[in-house]
Amino acid sequence: MKEIVEERAARLGEYIVEQKATVRATAGKFGISKSTVHKDVSKRLPYIDSALYQKVNKVLQQNKSERHIRGGEATKNKYLNLSLRDNKGNNRQN
Repeated sequence: MKEIVEERAARLGEYIVEQKATVRATAGKFGISKSTVHKDVSKRLPYIDSALYQKVNKVLQQNKSERHIRGGEATKNKYLNLSLRDNKGNNRQN
C-alpha cells in the first residue's frame, strides 16, 4: 500500500467508520501493521480531517469498551472446542 501517508490515513479512517472495524481487522484488510493503522488514525488523521477523526475515535472507543466481551467469547470457544476434541478422542478409544 505505497501511497501518500495522508491519503492512506483518510482511507483507513473511512474504512473503520463504514465497517465499524477494529484496528486489527483494518490492518488485515489493508495488509499493513496494526501500529501503522493506529498511528495513522490517531496521530495523523486529526490534522488531515478532524471530522473523520471524531467519527473514527468514536468507533475505536466503542471497540475498546467491548473488547473484554470479545476476549471472553474467544476464550469460551477455545475451551469448548478443546473439550469437544477431547470427547471425540475418548469416543474413538472406547
